[in-house]
Amino acid sequence: MKQLTALAILFSFVLSVAAQDIKNNPGSNHGNRFEQLGTILPTPNEYRTASGAPGPKYWQQRCDYDITCELDEPNRRLIGKETLTYFNNSPDVLTYLWIQLDENEHSSVNNSGYQNSSYMPTRIGEADIQRFTGKMDKDKEYGDNITRVADAAGKLLKYTINKTMMRVELPQALKPGQQFIFKIDWNYNIIEKGKYGGRGGFEYFPEDGNDLFTMTQWFPRLCVYSDFQGWQNHQFVGSGEFALTFGNYKVAMTVPADHVVMSTGQGQNYQQVLTPAQFARWQKAQTATDVTEVVTLDEATAREKQKVKEKKTWIFKADMVRDFAWGSSRKFVWDAMPAMVEGKKVMCMSAYGKEAYNLYRKYSTKAVAHTIKTYSKFTIPYPYPVAQSLEAANGMEYPMICFNFGRCEKDGTYSEGTKNGMLGVVIHEVGHNFFPMIINSDERQWTWMDEGLNSFVEYLSEELWDNKFPVSKGPAYKIVDYMRLPKDQLEPIMTNSENIIQFGPNAYSKPATGLNILRETIMGRELFDYAFKEYARRWAFKHPTPADLFRTMEDASAEDLDWYWRGWFYGTEPCDISLDTVKWANLSTASVAPRTGGGGTSKIPVTKPLLNTFDDISKIRNREDKKIVFATDADESLRDFYWRYDRGLAKVDETPFEVTMPAASVDTFTEAERFAIAGKKNIYELTFSNKGGLVMPIIIEWTFKDGTKEIDRIPVQIWRKNENKVTKTFMKDKEVASIKLDPMRETADINEKNNSWPSVETPSKFQLFKGGGGGRGPRGGGGGGNPMQKEIK
Repeated sequence: MKQLTALAILFSFVLSVAAQDIKNNPGSNHGNRFEQLGTILPTPNEYRTASGAPGPKYWQQRCDYDITCELDEPNRRLIGKETLTYFNNSPDVLTYLWIQLDENEHSSVNNSGYQNSSYMPTRIGEADIQRFTGKMDKDKEYGDNITRVADAAGKLLKYTINKTMMRVELPQALKPGQQFIFKIDWNYNIIEKGKYGGRGGFEYFPEDGNDLFTMTQWFPRLCVYSDFQGWQNHQFVGSGEFALTFGNYKVAMTVPADHVVMSTGQGQNYQQVLTPAQFARWQKAQTATDVTEVVTLDEATAREKQKVKEKKTWIFKADMVRDFAWGSSRKFVWDAMPAMVEGKKVMCMSAYGKEAYNLYRKYSTKAVAHTIKTYSKFTIPYPYPVAQSLEAANGMEYPMICFNFGRCEKDGTYSEGTKNGMLGVVIHEVGHNFFPMIINSDERQWTWMDEGLNSFVEYLSEELWDNKFPVSKGPAYKIVDYMRLPKDQLEPIMTNSENIIQFGPNAYSKPATGLNILRETIMGRELFDYAFKEYARRWAFKHPTPADLFRTMEDASAEDLDWYWRGWFYGTEPCDISLDTVKWANLSTASVAPRTGGGGTSKIPVTKPLLNTFDDISKIRNREDKKIVFATDADESLRDFYWRYDRGLAKVDETPFEVTMPAASVDTFTEAERFAIAGKKNIYELTFSNKGGLVMPIIIEWTFKDGTKEIDRIPVQIWRKNENKVTKTFMKDKEVASIKLDPMRETADINEKNNSWPSVETPSKFQLFKGGGGGRGPRGGGGGGNPMQKEIK
């Protein structure tokens, strides 16, 4: 009976805490952070369902290309002809088609005309003259020169060029299910990309007098016509990239005979364009277990010294791709290695000049293979037969091919920063094969849907390359500096590409971090990975929108994430959760004498964070997962000097601090009674405030006096009735020495100074009294069961 009475008193204490919680957290404290997105998302229909999956009547257009072109190297000019077959799979009747002329970005006449603020320079250079006059070269005009547009029979078609877009009038309406064949002849002057910028062009090497050509956005391409937007014919300004239609390609490039061509698709005539020795190496590479040079460094160096006038035509085919790009140079070394992805062979290849040889020969193709295998694990199996990385002093992506940077010093050495930067860009650009080349989002409208999602899986891939890889984006703590910027320097992730101020953090880092927080902190790896793979599976070779991603992630996981999409993707508020107060009551079983004075002091050690490095939660979990094998562990050839240098141990700095131990109070229970009821329990009441605005889970690390630690994770829903302030009570078996919020820096909290309770004061004893009641807990007025407490603000 005594025990029941005492337990009733204890229960009344818990009820009093709950009552006070209601008092402190009125239901009127709402900012709608937990409301459903509702009409913010488009209405589901037969094309796109409320589950996030394509609907029963989903459709998309298709365009096939047959292109022949010739590279005029002396004049740095490209001349081309293409035959386009456009399939109208929509339910709509079309009377015209829109074509993208992306080379007009460089035109002084037909560029988009968008301008930004400009300021008076301290010195005038060539780039400033270009900026003021709008003309890049006084001797040349750049941009697409359209010489002919005709139907399959050769009858000329009417067309109108509006800046970077061209409207082609159809001779008769194109009905659903019909196709239209037409031809476009064109040419343009190739820009010097290092001088004028841009994603493609040529780079001149004065040391040997040769060019390296990267041919991107190089031919007129169909715009996307979709169920959710109609024609995507927004002008190409430069930041927002591309929205493109899937199709099959056959491309023939005529180039100088001593050039090597690397391209989207599979080569159709390697035996005709390679030397017998090179073709034999290519065949050997098909079954090699390591990287094989198809075109060697010695051959490339020899070709640099003399230029031939003869020409060769290289032919490539690619099916079900949304774009096509290629590189051409006599400087290229070409290596290759097969990789198996779920039983299917993929030829992983690289091409690079001698300037990048020591880096790319060692790492590039192996990084390509690692990337397609890792991305296949998190999305869908890589479906294409080829994946390539070309060194071209930039970073840009296309189906089956990408252009990257990373060159050695003149003596052939390289820094650790250059190596890691090169690996990061290769993984990122190869990863773009999945986002957006396969999961084909609209880059011009939503940059984050390809750059952000790709940066997230890039982060996962880098972590699996080397557990100590210095990732630049992904972990929550990496985005904190951006999140704490003034509001006028921030935009929601959902902002259109051309309107973003902080382009890198907004379109790359913040969405990547957001997905990582979902995976590690909110949903958990198993739920997240399943839902993310389902999104990739549903929308492979289709055109997804943000709503399709949001709805699929919820549909496949049974997690309501509208609060997260609202806060992280549609908002700009940061996370700043403050630990405001700590109240402590002790359920003691010891016999307590009347208080006569102070209780003395003791020393408590505090373990500080590691210096110079931070092991985020993903790194730790990856090491704990015995199924994971890091690339640098599996392949000793990837362990260079820097890898060995970085294996050292970090030091721990321990600084003790003093705490005061107050005297105890009076207790009237027998020892046996006290132990049966209380068992030396400690009750802690913590009050938190949401100072940043963005709601997040509350993660609490308890460090006990015996040095052990414990983590409590409170789901985000604790904020649902009061988004500004919450109170939570905990019962612990051991006495707590310190409390820290978000110890692994998982929530991107912008102010860690208010996350800790570093000093400790011993509370008075929570007294248990015999007899009839009256105990009302720590805030109760009246009754003998009201203990004294310590409150620390």
